[in-house]
Amino acid sequence: MAIKSTGTAAGRTASGTADAGQGIRGIRAGTARRRASLLSTGAKLPTPGTGSSWRWVFSGVWLVYLISPVIDLFHHGGALWITGGLVIVVAFCAIYLPLLMYHEDRPELAKAGVVTIAVLAALACVIYGNGWTPLWIYVSAATGMVLAAVASRQVAFLGVLFVGACYLFCCWISHFGLGNTLAVLLPVLLIGVAMIGFRLQLTLMHELAQARGTVARLAANEERLRLARDMHDLTGQSLSMITLKSELAAKRLAKLPSSAERDAVLTELGDIGRVSRQTLHDIREAVSGYRRPTLAIEVITARSSLEAAGIALDDDAELTLRSGTFDPETEAVLAWCLREAVTNVIRHSRARHCRIRLTDHHGELSLEVTDDGHGLAGQDPGNRSGSGLRGVSERLSAVGGSLSLGPAMHGHGFRLTATAAVPGTAAVPGTAAVPATAAVPATAAGPGDTGQP
Repeated sequence: MAIKSTGTAAGRTASGTADAGQGIRGIRAGTARRRASLLSTGAKLPTPGTGSSWRWVFSGVWLVYLISPVIDLFHHGGALWITGGLVIVVAFCAIYLPLLMYHEDRPELAKAGVVTIAVLAALACVIYGNGWTPLWIYVSAATGMVLAAVASRQVAFLGVLFVGACYLFCCWISHFGLGNTLAVLLPVLLIGVAMIGFRLQLTLMHELAQARGTVARLAANEERLRLARDMHDLTGQSLSMITLKSELAAKRLAKLPSSAERDAVLTELGDIGRVSRQTLHDIREAVSGYRRPTLAIEVITARSSLEAAGIALDDDAELTLRSGTFDPETEAVLAWCLREAVTNVIRHSRARHCRIRLTDHHGELSLEVTDDGHGLAGQDPGNRSGSGLRGVSERLSAVGGSLSLGPAMHGHGFRLTATAAVPGTAAVPGTAAVPATAAVPATAAGPGDTGQP
């Protein structure tokens, strides 16, 4: 009967694992959908006034008003006269349209383009008379748009006024009537000013699109952190406890006289341990890219894990008080160090006591984890490497920190000291980081052990 009931329990455990796996996949899918939704309402939305082929249409349609002076070409002069006018019109249009479209990409070339179309407009007015003075409206529009983008608003206003002065000069030398001169002067100035305002509006829309994308990314990041927090708090601790308790129960059962029932129970306990470890692995994998570890969380995890392993913990209140008060990247690295150190204490040291301290020395934070276990005694000096501590050393090197390994006080036990400079403060000289390829003691965890209590 006992074997049957344990088999049923194992079946329920396996079923629960399948449900948990489906739940994790559902969480991943839901997070992906929400992230896509946030980004689609933020950074992925197109900015009005950019990236559309209709810009060419709306900018070029106004060039249709140049038909009037072109038609006048065929009513006066010969072939050379007509050819010269057509060359000026074609060159003017060929420069004007790309100037409005691509002035942001090549600002210096855009300034030269404004000067070129101004020269073409002046040349047309001098050679062909006052019928070509409306070209200055287009010159003013291009000047307002380009200078507002590549310079400042004040420079753009001065540029439009200068174009207006050039227009008046061309009207004077071409003997344009006062009434007609003033009638065209108004659009020359107003359209230039309007293009400055349009350019500023485009700039504001660009900034709004960037801000919207930033808000979306922050919201997505906050959602990932919330998910990771909930997953860790609700399941991580409990599954770690189940794993440790099942291992302890199996060890105690192994001391009982051998029997078929005992062997069956040991098998079921082994299945429970494997299922819980796999579920814990799946959960951690699901949130590994979303959660940045903190000292406050890691010290809680360490306290629970060490207590379950029968190791007394003497921790420092500074670990919780300082958490979240300095650079998150540096705290994350120190939290990884704490996790790896506690993992090694539980799995390899056979210690009875563990001590954790966080100290601040002239702008450098030092995390020290010591135990009273076997330490380095009996280890092969040529084989003191482990991927766990190598990974910790590489993380510390990336933030300008260092890793120190050695015996604890009085030569008994093992001591790990991780030191990292807080950004904005000077580091303590004379501390060398352990290279990523350097040998570290054999108390390091294996490839699959990093961060797994």
